[in-house]
Amino acid sequence: MRVLFAADGWEKWAPAISAACPEAELLQTAPPDSVDAIIYAPNGPGCDFAAYPSAKLVQGLWAGVDQIVPDSSLTQPLARMVEPGLERGMVEYCTGWALRLHLGMDRFAQDGVWRNDMAPPLATRRKVTVLGAGALGQAVARALAALDFDVATWSRSGEGAPGIPAFSGPEMEQALSRAEILIALLPDTPETRNILNAERLALLPRGASIINPGRGTLIDDAALLSALNSRYLRHAVLDVFRTEPLPPFDPYWSHPGVTVTPHIASETRVETAALVVAENLRRVMRGETPLHLVDRSKGY
Repeated sequence: MRVLFAADGWEKWAPAISAACPEAELLQTAPPDSVDAIIYAPNGPGCDFAAYPSAKLVQGLWAGVDQIVPDSSLTQPLARMVEPGLERGMVEYCTGWALRLHLGMDRFAQDGVWRNDMAPPLATRRKVTVLGAGALGQAVARALAALDFDVATWSRSGEGAPGIPAFSGPEMEQALSRAEILIALLPDTPETRNILNAERLALLPRGASIINPGRGTLIDDAALLSALNSRYLRHAVLDVFRTEPLPPFDPYWSHPGVTVTPHIASETRVETAALVVAENLRRVMRGETPLHLVDRSKGY
């Protein structure tokens, strides 16, 4: 099996994938009619998928596929990356920040003032809503539920993690109106862009906080800043933005109600992701359906 590697990071990916799937011949260039599969990420040299008609799979190395799906040259099946390291990283980021916001850890200024009237409620009394119930959203919801938070998810389909309340598309208002902490883990699609606009932000309880490690396009930035300026919302932890790196003079950097993190919530771990790539390559060799195929009509 000949596999074209069209992504950045050949030096780290090639040894890991070759070790996980030695029966695959990994190449950086190859005659178009000899390629059986393509490993791809948008940060690489680019790829004209139409030039490789014999490829039976395009295996993405990122969880997000919004930069791949619109490519009109892509006709092959596309698989997104779902792997344990990426999932674990997202769980740790979201639970860490949810706990910090829940406990109000940033309220305790080290200024000699004894503020013992600021004890938070227990997690059982804190309502958290996770927007998005894919692999990452479900994993985050399960982790928060294990810490005894009152968790629910929202997705277009209403599918969610077993044992955790799940709202469906028409129930957005109910999902938001309960969310003292809102975690946004939706994909970037035409339907989700600016899904958190002024109207929907106003549905959140007064004093709610937002964590967005999903996509920068999910939030109407002007509406969020307005809600923070009026102190209707308490805080926003933002890891993703429409423009990255976030420009130095963007108002988010200096806003007291915003914490900016530089797109570090989670990343693909080569050592675990290589095993996922190997499994899908073997499935292609056996004529089986690859894992984590993207429905391009939905955009994820």
